[in-house]
Amino acid sequence: MGQSLFDQAYGEIFPFWKEIPEVDRALICRASVALTYPKGTNIHSGNECSGVIFLRAGSLRLYMMSEEGKDITLYRLHPGDMCMLSASCVLQAITFEVFVDAEETSECYVIGGPAFAEVSARNPQIKIFALETAVSRFSDVMWVMQQILFMSMDRRLAIFLLDESARTHSNTISLTHEQIARYMGSAREVVSRMLKYFANEGIVQVSRKDIELLDKKRLQKLGLG
Repeated sequence: MGQSLFDQAYGEIFPFWKEIPEVDRALICRASVALTYPKGTNIHSGNECSGVIFLRAGSLRLYMMSEEGKDITLYRLHPGDMCMLSASCVLQAITFEVFVDAEETSECYVIGGPAFAEVSARNPQIKIFALETAVSRFSDVMWVMQQILFMSMDRRLAIFLLDESARTHSNTISLTHEQIARYMGSAREVVSRMLKYFANEGIVQVSRKDIELLDKKRLQKLGLG
């Protein structure tokens, strides 16, 4: 991908793009690469500085890992989303380990962390944008923590199914029980047991490949607690 194409793309992505000097725009473009990550690829591990990732197609999962190997999903990224937690050299307050996996084959623009940090140091509006992006994601993380710590499993599952339905604009959830458990920070057996309960109540219909939402009003009532 040529520099001019990156320049055009970033003009649509970044609100600050036309406000920074041309030399800084050129530096960011030169430090950018277009990469495709196959499904299942780990693209960021720990607190290394992999760079700023902009997702064009596919799906990424950000998670933390315990010493025992148990992971908890912090949030997922979809086309149009930006990942700043993979750039610890840009946001130096990021001192914890975050992992990023490609849940689907994913097309990304990756801006080298050192170049982005250098340009940010000269242009405060970029640092403000990076911080605002990170803070919005920390709100997602706090919502995950709130659910895990304070909500019952039936309520958490109802919220997850409704959110996924809204995101995909479909009443069919094409995820395995294992995937749902990973996203929710739970065990597959617990998710399967709760889905069986929902199915017995006529709220969902469960098959090998997907979950059909039959009674969204009941799910909404469960989600409200």
